[in-house]
Amino acid sequence: MGSWVIGLIGIAGLAALIAGVYISREALVGVASAIAVAVGIGWPHFLRIPAKKTLATVIALPGVGSAMAAGLVPAPGYLDWTPAFIALGMMAVFVVQLIRGTGQAQRLESTLGCCAGVLLSCLGAGWIAGARFNGVREMMLVAAVSAAVALCAGLIRWPDRVVAPLGIVLAGLAGPLAGLVFSDLAVLPAAIFGVVVGAVLVSFRRLVTLRGAPLNLAAALSMGLAPVSAVGSLAYFIDKLLIY
Repeated sequence: MGSWVIGLIGIAGLAALIAGVYISREALVGVASAIAVAVGIGWPHFLRIPAKKTLATVIALPGVGSAMAAGLVPAPGYLDWTPAFIALGMMAVFVVQLIRGTGQAQRLESTLGCCAGVLLSCLGAGWIAGARFNGVREMMLVAAVSAAVALCAGLIRWPDRVVAPLGIVLAGLAGPLAGLVFSDLAVLPAAIFGVVVGAVLVSFRRLVTLRGAPLNLAAALSMGLAPVSAVGSLAYFIDKLLIY
């Protein structure tokens, strides 16, 4: 599948998350959990490694647990359980890699890649934490606008050396504009946030182009939703560090 499909999947994931933010906490937890499952299922397909079903379970379940914990724990420790789920997921990845009997030559690469998948799956809990933090839902909307602009820039069929800086600049401009329209967010923090989000998203585009081979549906879902998951935790921590 082409990069435009991956970009559309990411935009659809952002729309679902923002809808969850404005509907209810339970709906947001459900969407974040579904994204974690999609990332878990597709990540082994993107890496092209053996034991796909087992590793998909190992990647997805910590993300679901992290999302549910972020929705249930009392304030202010919304992400207190996330490191524990990341650690459990990575431990499970090591166990699976040790006991499986196929793909031994790529065991190290598989282990590192799956650990990255666990991290991305769990970072989606940041959307829930950000929505609960101070109850300011507009910050999540600003995050989604910046991410959507970077994803749209990634749809352009230009070389990465052109698209990468373009996506970062456009996301950096979209952040302050969205902040002015949807909230009273200061320009500088919104611009910094947009630049960081843009850099993360264009780096995932580079991962797709470096892979070379076409992606199947599962891998496309994972690559479209994994950066969206990561953006949630970015938004939460930037909100805490720079804004409140």
